[in-house]
Order: sequence, then structure tokens, then C-alpha cells
Amino acid sequence: MRVTVLTLGVLWLATTAAAQNPEPGRQTFVSRCASCHGSDGNGGELGPNIAARVPSRTDADLIGVVRQGLTAAGMPAFPNLSETESTDLIRFLRALTPRNGSVPSRTKAALTTGGALEGLILNQSAVDLQILGDDRKIHLLRKSGERYRAVTSQADWPSYNGQVTGGRYSPLAEINKRNVGRMVSKWIFSLPNTSSLQVTPIVADGVMYVTSANECYALDAGTGRQVWHYQRPRTKNLIGVSAGGANRGVAVAGDRVFMATDHAHLIALNRATGALVWDTEIADWRQNYYTTAAPLVVQNLVIAGISGGDDGVRGFLAAYDQATGKEVWRFWTVPRPGEPLSETWKGKAIEHPGATTWMTGTYDAEIDTLYWPVGNPGPDLVGDERLGDNLYSDSVVALDPKTGRLKWYFQFTPHDVWDYDAMQPSVLVDAMWQGQRRKLLVQANRNGFFYVLDRTNGRFLFGKPYVKTVTWASGLTPEGRPIVVPNMEPTREGRRVCPSLDGASNWYSTSFNPTTSLYYVQTNDKCGIFTRTDTEWAAGKGFMAGSFAPAAEPAQRVLRAIDIQTGKTVWELPQTGAVNSWGGVLSTAGGVVIFGEDTGALMVADASTGKPLWSFQTSQLWKASPMTYAFDGRQYVAVAAGPNIIAFGLPE
Repeated sequence: MRVTVLTLGVLWLATTAAAQNPEPGRQTFVSRCASCHGSDGNGGELGPNIAARVPSRTDADLIGVVRQGLTAAGMPAFPNLSETESTDLIRFLRALTPRNGSVPSRTKAALTTGGALEGLILNQSAVDLQILGDDRKIHLLRKSGERYRAVTSQADWPSYNGQVTGGRYSPLAEINKRNVGRMVSKWIFSLPNTSSLQVTPIVADGVMYVTSANECYALDAGTGRQVWHYQRPRTKNLIGVSAGGANRGVAVAGDRVFMATDHAHLIALNRATGALVWDTEIADWRQNYYTTAAPLVVQNLVIAGISGGDDGVRGFLAAYDQATGKEVWRFWTVPRPGEPLSETWKGKAIEHPGATTWMTGTYDAEIDTLYWPVGNPGPDLVGDERLGDNLYSDSVVALDPKTGRLKWYFQFTPHDVWDYDAMQPSVLVDAMWQGQRRKLLVQANRNGFFYVLDRTNGRFLFGKPYVKTVTWASGLTPEGRPIVVPNMEPTREGRRVCPSLDGASNWYSTSFNPTTSLYYVQTNDKCGIFTRTDTEWAAGKGFMAGSFAPAAEPAQRVLRAIDIQTGKTVWELPQTGAVNSWGGVLSTAGGVVIFGEDTGALMVADASTGKPLWSFQTSQLWKASPMTYAFDGRQYVAVAAGPNIIAFGLPE
């Protein structure tokens, strides 16, 4: 029973020896497990110490692991074990004795509310205590005299955008426009061996989960102190963004944390211990696939997108069973030759079409519809071998989350040759529209146009440029199709086009505030030079078929507040910087907008007027977006800046 990776986190010890005789299971262990894990379970040449790790799982978990294996981690399955053999083996595993120092010590902490909490000590200082309780949950305690006070979060941030509707709006108002000027840093957690984090922290039940490539940390959300850490080796010979270590976070549901690895696997970890529960391959990384996005939990499924659109993969979106990791459905974003809609791809480029799903989607529970943005077609800057609209590239697709069946789609940029993917946040808004209550989807697209759609059917309602200069299209038709300006394709000499390849906006978060009815987005008034290069697809190589550079004229990053009814900018906040930052936006009921400013400062502005109210210089290039939560009765704002997670709040 060979296991190469299980967990590097702190693990659970439920009981020591089982009351029943463990000897009948010894023979099964010796014949199937000891050659890897050692005869005493404390590790061997081919496998890790499991004597301390086994107690982190229930009997049902252990039986599942033994029978199903962890193939991707190197552990084979033993599906033919009888019930008697399985029961005897589990009893023997429970009786294994970990070597000294490999298991945390137990404690019984007296509580201020009366009674006591028993469990394993994960961390302890003069003022706080972390316990893994006998209820298999993490308990965060603060010293109060001779006893301890339990603390947790009152307002979680349970998914990448806070809510599955994607709006990055919080009803928290302790930090508001009147007092935000007093906000101070509360704690910092630095992730070793990282540079520019792209993660949005998740907070659930007082525990914060943050990631870098193939690593996940669980932190006390009130102090930043580490609870556990999961890590697996980085994959060698990757290409694309994943090779640089990008990972944007996790999803949580029940007792599990879900994250994507650099080599296109989806894994589930135990929320309390960091133990690996299952590992599923999404796609073959050797064919240029990789993953960077935070998954999305919908009902009993976890939905994961795929990356590699600039490297010639075929895009898809897939759903997996939370309990087992088995694939439930897969939606391909590009048809195979001969399939319906393949006529929108004329030429051989359909063999390596891109159109990936590398950001996190949104979900409307009321009408049970999943919305996911789709990336650009490939090769990015040359369209000669993919004439036509190239569906469903540069689109938002609406899917049945139970089956993956397509309900509708809307394509923003047909036959894209400027890398104007649709990976900008698709925010779900319920609002009055022309006298009727409507379910809307709004997006500030990379191509320079702001869109409003009816999300029940995909009907185009409104579109308008939201940056100063858009040259590739002169406007939109009544159906929302761009009116493309002739002779705007990239050339071998280089063609000036606005917006630049970075886009009028990009993947970083936007925010819709229902109190102000404004949509906030970080924008780029920036043009670029697009140069084409003839390229053939090859595994292990990029497939952009061109290059890009900023145009000669000055560029500027501008925070804009847009009225979704008219598309007009109500206010704007220009910034001074290199216009190469990637920080997003958060708004709250406190009347503030919090965003990554172009010079590297975290900044707060008045949500109604755009007046700057506060800033904190991180001296980092933004690659992440802020979030907020309430812990122990106080509001915090947290953001990834460089290799650090920084949390802010009001003074005590």
C-alpha cells in the first residue's frame, strides 16, 4: 500500500489502542502495507509514517482509502478486501503506536462559560490556544485569567468572491467611511518560498484558508497563527502561469477544503487536519493543461475550470462529487470537428482551440443556473486557421449545474484576435430595469465594453464603452455583437489597438454595491501594439502566435464607479503608477470601496463620491483582491500582497 503524499499538516489522534484484539489484522497489514510503511507503520523506504496519520480519519474514511486507493499520490487500491479483512486491518491500524514526538499532546482546557474542552494542542502561547477537539473540529481559544474564551467568525467569507453571486459586496459596516481613517494592520502571515500571491483568503468558522501553488495553509483568522499546512511537490516542466506558482484559492464545504494543483488535479483536504481525502486528475498536464482558479461549490458538487488557453489546449468545465472526487459531468467549450457549431471554426486551429475556463464562475440558486466565463480562442493573435465566430470562446455560458447542459450563451468578442477573453467577473445583480424587476448579469469586459444581460435567457440588454479609447470596434449592434473596425488585426510589423492586450479590465475582482447601485471596477486607459508570429502547436510550448507591448502614449489606471442602468461613469479615481497592477475591488455596507491602488498601496475610497479616505503602502505589485470578515465581534479586511497575507482592522 504505497503512498507518496498524504499530508504535511498536523493530524488527529482519536484513540490509542482499540479495545478489541488487533492481531487478526496484522497479517493483512504485513502482506499489503508494511513493505512501504514499515512493519510498525512508522514509515519505510517507499512510504511515510502512517501511525500518526491514520487516526485523522474515521473508520469509514480508512476503509474508503484502502479499497479505492490514492492513485495519483502513489497508493494502489485494494477493492477485493473482504469486510472481515477490512475491519481487522482498521483495528490493527488503530493500535499502531506513533514514535515519540510525532503526535501532539492532549489537553483539557477550562472554559469561561463553564466546563472544559478536550483535544490535541495544535499551538499554544501565553495568550491563545488552538485545540483539535474530540468533535473533530478546530477550536480557537483566548486566555482569560485562568480559563479560556472560545472565539470564531460571525461573518465568514466562504467562497472566492464572498458570495457565489460574484459581487464582492459585504454587509459588514463596523469599518465605515467615518472611521476607516483609523484602520491599522492587525497581523501578517508570510508564505515561504512565494513571491506574488494571487489568492483570495477564505474564512469559515474562524479559520482562514490561503494557498500558493500546491500548498494550503489554515490560519487562526484573528491572529494569523498557522493551524496546519498541506504541501505537495511542485510539478517540473510546466508552462504558463502555473509554472510561476499562481493559485487563487480554495472552496470549502462540510468538513473539506477543495483546491486545484499546478498540474491540473483537484484535491480534497480535511478541514480540521489538512489530511488528503481524495485526488482527481482533471486533465493531462503534459498536453499543456494546468489549473490556477479557486473551485466553486454548488450543491453536492465542486466545479473546477481549466487553464492553458494560451498554450493550445481544448477548454472545458467539469463537476466532481464532493464525497468521492468522481467526475459527474464535463462541458466542452469548443466542439470537435464535425460536431454542431464546429462550422464556427474554419481551419485547422480547432484542433488546439483554447477557450479555457481559468477563473471562478458564479451561481444563481433561485433559478439553479451556473454561469462561467470562457477564455480566448487559440492561437491568440492569429485567426487565419479559425475563421468564423469560434464558439464558445470569449463567451459566458449558462449551464444546468446538475448535468452540465447548456442553457444559453452570449459571446462578447466573436473571432477574437486580440486575446480579449471573457474572464472578467460575471456579477449577478437583482435590480429594477426599465420598470421591471430583472435578474441581470453585468460584466466590464476586457474588450472595453460594459455589458448588461438578462441572466435568465442571455438576452443582451445594454452595452457601452467604459474606458476612454476603444479602437477595435465602433460600437455594438442591438443584439450586442461588436461592429468591428476594418484592418485592426495584429500584423507582423505591429498594430496599435485599444484597449491593450492587458484589457480595459481583467480577471481581478469587481464589486456591485446594492446600497449605492454602483458597479466598481479597476480599469486601464491603455493601448497596445499587437504583433503576429506564425506558430505551430507543440506540447510544452506556448501558442499565442504573437507578442504585445504598450503603445507609446501615456497610460493610466482608473477606479471607476459605473451606473449599471446607463453605463455612465458616476465618479472615477485616477492613479499614478506603471499600469501593470492586478488588484481588484471590494465594497461594503460601511460606504467604502477597498482596492489595490496602482502604486502598491491598499486604498479605501468613499463609495458614493470616490474621495480617498485611507491608504497603506505594501510596496508590492498587486496580483490579488481584498476580502472582509468578522471575527470575535470585530471586522477585518485581508488581502494578499506579495508573499504576505495582511489583515487590517480598527484599533481596540
